[in-house]
Amino acid sequence: MNKVSTENLTKLYYTIGEVSSMFNVNTSLIRFWEKEFQVISPKKNRKGNRLFTVKDIENINKIYHLVKVKGFTLDGAKNSIKAKDDYSHEENVIDNDSIIARLKAIKEMLLTMKSSY
Repeated sequence: MNKVSTENLTKLYYTIGEVSSMFNVNTSLIRFWEKEFQVISPKKNRKGNRLFTVKDIENINKIYHLVKVKGFTLDGAKNSIKAKDDYSHEENVIDNDSIIARLKAIKEMLLTMKSSY
């Protein structure tokens, strides 16, 4: 099964039935993953029905790919997701530092140009 494309999702919330049919799995598996993975946190309405956001579906997509496609164990998938989250946070810090350095260099260049006129 290929990844579920979240680009075409237009609704704010999706029921567990809709999500399970997207991935062609039982609703019980989605409920199980919800308990096992903290990154899945659907809202619940007054009746207690789960309402999944696009972000939840993206996270289920990651879990599905790791567990069903790559054959990871649940612990392995949890560690992989945590490692990727930690890495992406560090990557953003590095990007911010490089952007600040570039902006300072541009500022210096502009000040030099301004003083030469």
